[in-house]
Amino acid sequence: NKGSWTALLRRCGLDWSRAAKSLGLTPPGVRGECCAEARAARFRAPVEMWKGADRVATWVKALRTTKSEGNSSIFSSKYGAAQKAAVTPGLLYEFPWEPLGGAKYVLFLPFLYIIAAGLDDSDSWAFHMMGIVALRYLQAQFWHFISRNHAISGKTRVQARLVDFAQVDREANWDDYIILQLYVATAVHMLPWLYCYQGTCYGYRDFPMFHGKGLLQLLLIHAGPTELIYYWLHRALHGHSLYAKYHSHHHASFVTEPISGSAHPFMEHLMYTINFAIPLVGTWLVGGASITMLYTYLLGFDLMNIIGHCNFEIFPVWFFKAFPFMKYLIYTPSFHSLHHSRVHTNFCLFMPIYDYLGGTLDAKSWDLYFKAAEGTAVPERAPDAIFLGHGMDVLSVFHLPFLSRSFSAKPYKTQPWMYVLWPLALNLLIAMRVFVGKVFVSDKHRLGKLELQTWVTPACAIEFFFKGQWTRINSYIEDAIVKADKAGVKVFGLGALNKNEALNGGGALFVKNNPHLKMRVVHGNTLTAAAVLQKIPAGTKAAFILGATSKLGRAISLYLAVRGVKCTLLTLSKERFDKVVEDCPKEFRGNLVRTEKISDGSSVRTWVVGRFLTNKEQENAPGGTTFHQFVVPMLPEVRRDCNYTNMPAFKLPVEAQGFKSCEMTMDRRHVHACHAGALVHALEGWENHEVGPIDWERIDAVWLAARKNGFELVSDEPWIQLSSGSKSPSGSMGSSCMEENN
Repeated sequence: NKGSWTALLRRCGLDWSRAAKSLGLTPPGVRGECCAEARAARFRAPVEMWKGADRVATWVKALRTTKSEGNSSIFSSKYGAAQKAAVTPGLLYEFPWEPLGGAKYVLFLPFLYIIAAGLDDSDSWAFHMMGIVALRYLQAQFWHFISRNHAISGKTRVQARLVDFAQVDREANWDDYIILQLYVATAVHMLPWLYCYQGTCYGYRDFPMFHGKGLLQLLLIHAGPTELIYYWLHRALHGHSLYAKYHSHHHASFVTEPISGSAHPFMEHLMYTINFAIPLVGTWLVGGASITMLYTYLLGFDLMNIIGHCNFEIFPVWFFKAFPFMKYLIYTPSFHSLHHSRVHTNFCLFMPIYDYLGGTLDAKSWDLYFKAAEGTAVPERAPDAIFLGHGMDVLSVFHLPFLSRSFSAKPYKTQPWMYVLWPLALNLLIAMRVFVGKVFVSDKHRLGKLELQTWVTPACAIEFFFKGQWTRINSYIEDAIVKADKAGVKVFGLGALNKNEALNGGGALFVKNNPHLKMRVVHGNTLTAAAVLQKIPAGTKAAFILGATSKLGRAISLYLAVRGVKCTLLTLSKERFDKVVEDCPKEFRGNLVRTEKISDGSSVRTWVVGRFLTNKEQENAPGGTTFHQFVVPMLPEVRRDCNYTNMPAFKLPVEAQGFKSCEMTMDRRHVHACHAGALVHALEGWENHEVGPIDWERIDAVWLAARKNGFELVSDEPWIQLSSGSKSPSGSMGSSCMEENN
């Protein structure tokens, strides 16, 4: 919004009149000068650093500008392609192997071949290099897990803003530096000599395994030349030319994650690699090199880089109170976070003493540290709404946001190669069952003023179909509901099989067991029914309904029958059919017909499917049939002469923030209709529970509320723009009926 961009521009000290013109905003009565805070003498930031205000303003504008072919920003992409986030990308911006995409990992194969073929040298160089590579990945994964695991890191967060898909894509090639440094180090190692002295030439080889004095030399050389060079290089990168061409890529991430510290363009990494090689080569020159030195420096460097970007405070308050001099020697996550939020302060690599000496220390550094360490920088509070999901299969455990950054940012789909990881996935699930043993927080989001969370039941879909597991699963869910209610949550949405009718009566069991709940339990299926109905064309005269006596099938049947649609309900239970008929107004009961034969649908082209159909059963549908689905899993699309609708789902409103992972098989920023239903319930402030049978008479009201709040149905048909500004399939049954109601 305008206020946020105004604050950002003023914080950066930009000339408002120029920036406002570039952004197309009307100046809200602010002075067209750098804010006093940005010009404060204590920061002593070079004036020339921000002479490129127009370039940065153009960059900010680019963040808001949409592409002509869609509504994606310049940073968005189709699942994970690295993005050029610099203002004006310069020479050698991309890594040489970027065109390879995921195939870049073949660059590790020569080293693996050397190891496997027994061709390694006397230093076992290839073996140790690949060992370091593996440990670098493992360390990054470990800190990614901790950083995104809210139970571990949620209490000492530094910044409240959230990560989104654009940042995930922008940092997709975070590990390119590992490949670069692997090949640079190997090239140096393979040189016949690195220097000669008194007629003797020396190469970067023949290392002992350990040299204790050398590790101290390594530390001193890093603390001296490397830290000093980095400090001034970093300040130079904030000059308008280098910043626009390279370093703005890194600073596009306002809120950082552990791997954000290595997300830089190729040219920038070349500069860093040369500087960071000084301790390794310098220690070798003074005779202190060892294999342990390589492991210590490369892994230790990564660790410090990760700490500075993890966005949660790890150093306890007592540490700096007991050792006050350490505040000059080691930075904290909050210290470096200020560099990303305020840009022109805290330039050091790992040692704040250089900012003290250079006059660029942010005066708020230690205030923010104490607030974050004490848990007051981003105070924890109960979310307004929770949505409870569960796993699909064993391998879906890898789709959790804190287990895989890139995989969770794509719709879940099992690939054949993933079955190699099945034993690991199974062990992870067992560990969750044993050591967690309860519903856990998967992710946090924001929608307008609402704080949202996604929780997960530690169970796979197949477990919900075993009656012996029902007591355990219901206890998980009920404990979570009671906990959320005590915390002050307003709406608790039940997703997928967590609200299975046989399991807990669509959530009614929990309301019955806890009659004094202040929080509202919502299955969200009213909006799911509306989503299915929206795709049924206006003018439909007959519908063949399978799964007709389920919650959704019943509501859809009643809704259509009242609107004059002849509904044939396929069910073996006359008792359940009679209950549906009883709920229908008398004058429309004739529109409900029961059948036990699927062949009776052979003359109907509108099939509403709430149970799985085999390929043979699908053959009963006439050509041109549309299968309107609310069945999980989706039907195999075996009939080329028929149409298949997608899972009922909605696109999130534009103001939704912090969505960085896909909701299982959903596309980015799409959520299941029941999830959207829970969010609408919270946005509208409705006081009723939505459990048990669907109130089919509220379908129109819930649909209109979803439209009003900016939810857009994910459609299988061309869209038209309605006068209300929201979108709906052209001539749908639901929309036409609701137009009449209006």
